[in-house]
Amino acid sequence: MALPGGIVTILHAVLAVFLIIELGLTAYVVSITSGHWYGWWFGSSSVNFMLFNSIWTLLVLAYLAAVPRFAERAYHSLAALVLLGVTTIFWFAGSIALAARIGVPDCDHGSACRGIQTAQAAVAFGFFIWVIVTALTVFEGLGFMRGGGARADTTRKPGNPPAAV
Repeated sequence: MALPGGIVTILHAVLAVFLIIELGLTAYVVSITSGHWYGWWFGSSSVNFMLFNSIWTLLVLAYLAAVPRFAERAYHSLAALVLLGVTTIFWFAGSIALAARIGVPDCDHGSACRGIQTAQAAVAFGFFIWVIVTALTVFEGLGFMRGGGARADTTRKPGNPPAAV
């Protein structure tokens, strides 16, 4: 879908940066909470789900960003819309679950405080990612409604370079 100024491309780039940060934050929380006495407090399932969200969204982003450019016949806007819709739900559910599990703890700057603060940062980035994925879902939905579910570019023949816009 073509929006003026490459808004979708900018959103993809920002999303990629935020996903790398989120992946690092959640991987760190998983690593420090597994096997420690305070690991039960975080609820490892919510942190693990956020880690899954990061990996899942990286794969979805690879499909959204690379496939229309390099293999346009494999791209379909309905598949992209479904993937983005599922990803939006995943990020909202994961961020809410982790935020509810963490709450507002009274941190005494001990060793467990690092994990709590890192998990709080992961929640914040989770909501930022949710907003970006929601915006991408809206843009993809608008493009789907306008284009009727057509593939990325059905007007040009294979082997011909794309037309300059």
